[in-house]
Amino acid sequence: MVSVYDCSIIQLPKINNRAGNITIVENLNTIPFEIKRVYYLYDIPGGEARGGHGHKELQQLVIAASGSFDIVLDDGNCKKVVYLNRPDYGLYIKPGIWRELVNFSSGSICLVFASLQYGEEDYIRDYSDFLKIKKKNEEI
Repeated sequence: MVSVYDCSIIQLPKINNRAGNITIVENLNTIPFEIKRVYYLYDIPGGEARGGHGHKELQQLVIAASGSFDIVLDDGNCKKVVYLNRPDYGLYIKPGIWRELVNFSSGSICLVFASLQYGEEDYIRDYSDFLKIKKKNEEI
């Protein structure tokens, strides 16, 4: 069974330069999966939350490309809050974890690298369904 403690911070390579820094993300090298989709969230109004779902198979690396926000991770038994505020650190989220992104700073940008292309069938959008799936998987 996947736990919130299986989700971890990954420090990405950072190349320092007086003209600005560069951070590199590479398939199966700097992150533990092949990237199939990239998207980003921005212009999030104060007080709004994003996410509020789980995934059956999808893996993600979530980065605060600008600003900051919290990610609340929930495995059905434990919750963990991770604060992201640096563009060279990302949170690796494994499948089977409920996630919610909250407390966005003004002007923040959330960059997400995903292991699958979009597919609605991979989403678990109802928390009670998420708990049922987790319980069923524990029994197997």
